[in-house]
Amino acid sequence: MLLYELVTTTDVVASTASRLAKVDALATLLRLLEPEEIAPAIGFLLAKPRQGRIGVGWRGLAALEVSHAAEPGLTVREVDAALERLAAASGAGSVGARRTELDALAARATEEEWGFLTRVILGELRTGALEGVLLDAVTRASGQPAAVVRRAAMLSGDLGETARIALAGESGELAAVGLVVGRPVLPMLASTAGSVAEAITTIACEASVEYKLDGARIQVHRAGDRVQVFTRNLADITHRVPELVEIVRALPVDAVILDGETLSLDADGAPRPFQDTMSRFGSESVGDTALRPWFFDVLHVDGRDLIDQGLAERQAELERIAGEWRMPGVITADIEVAAQLSRDALAAGHEGVVVKALDSEYAAGRRGKNWIKVKPVLTYDLVVLAVEWGSGRRTGQLSNLHLGALDRDGEFGPPGEFVMVGKTFKGLTDELLRWQTAHFPSIETHRSEYAVHVRPVTVVEIAIDGVQRSTRYPGGVALRFARVKGYRPDKRADEADTIQTLRELLR
Repeated sequence: MLLYELVTTTDVVASTASRLAKVDALATLLRLLEPEEIAPAIGFLLAKPRQGRIGVGWRGLAALEVSHAAEPGLTVREVDAALERLAAASGAGSVGARRTELDALAARATEEEWGFLTRVILGELRTGALEGVLLDAVTRASGQPAAVVRRAAMLSGDLGETARIALAGESGELAAVGLVVGRPVLPMLASTAGSVAEAITTIACEASVEYKLDGARIQVHRAGDRVQVFTRNLADITHRVPELVEIVRALPVDAVILDGETLSLDADGAPRPFQDTMSRFGSESVGDTALRPWFFDVLHVDGRDLIDQGLAERQAELERIAGEWRMPGVITADIEVAAQLSRDALAAGHEGVVVKALDSEYAAGRRGKNWIKVKPVLTYDLVVLAVEWGSGRRTGQLSNLHLGALDRDGEFGPPGEFVMVGKTFKGLTDELLRWQTAHFPSIETHRSEYAVHVRPVTVVEIAIDGVQRSTRYPGGVALRFARVKGYRPDKRADEADTIQTLRELLR
């Protein structure tokens, strides 16, 4: 298949808000792929090439100066082979080898194809073709039962391989995909509730109420003395976390798959900021930021798969083998007992709680009502400093907001100016997009290649999960998971929240 067919399909997918239309377009594409093209094509559609990181960043791509092809000619297999060579380049001369390979690939691609490949390589392809949509498309194209496709994707941890088996495998091969110690599983996810009472009421039976840490999700596999640690995205970080390896190697079990979170603690036993945990993931030495695990689920124990068992049975096994490394929690149907645990978690510096149905099976990638997280939502009034033009179905509309907090005392510049603290396009309705596309050009000060810069007079209410330290922004903080609640025409810019208020959220 020509790469151009993927490009045109992603344009169709990005241009519609209809999930059904996205699924139809992707299913039509998948039916046309040859078996060996399926896994690479899935990787391209998700902006997650099967080769993983290939050693090429934005600077390397921006430095290319080539003339692109006038007509499409590149195939999916040729692009996949080129990425394979890029990923394999290492040692002396690898920089030059990558440059030569990139030049050749860019020269064979049309300008539109190269724009697509650039976004794939950088992981920035925003089409709305998330994994859930692609799973539905694989189901539609293959005619396989949706439950079988979803389970195979969960247990293999590889949507590309799942799609290949579903579309081109032998009869029964998809249903035969099973849990394998050493092969990471897609993690089960939690939906969100506004309060502990809402979560307990939704579960409507006795539940496990557990701490929600501001840490990193981990999945740990052990077979004998061999221990492997995977991230939420199924990346293998075993060599970076020897302290976690030793803890799991000491557990009274021979084979196990554990699900949990990890973070680093300070000298007083309080959780360090999320960034400290993530920087520890990237470090080869333990230093003074050793990671501690908290396990909240077990998927396999000594030859016995547990994912189809209820949470109560899985927790009994977890207590037996993990003991002191278990996530703190209580079993209750009492709203006040659950609320007290939430207060205890917050007082200890954690994010909140997760409420889980005791009879729930382990279902990867599902934000259903069996696991529900409850975290306090923080809202702040900030000022719009600039707005970026949208892409995909938002092409031609002003979308991504640059947000500033008031520096009333002039700690980071002239008093009364605004300090940028982040960007967001989350939470914008079609109505708000139309409004801001009309509004912001009317208060424009100047334009850059991607954004309209405006007078800092428009106040917007932003919900966040917190802040983190940042060297990118002059105020030293960046918003976490920012989303738009609504504009505040009743407020003046000098009534916005201050950078000092946001900085106080840093632990």
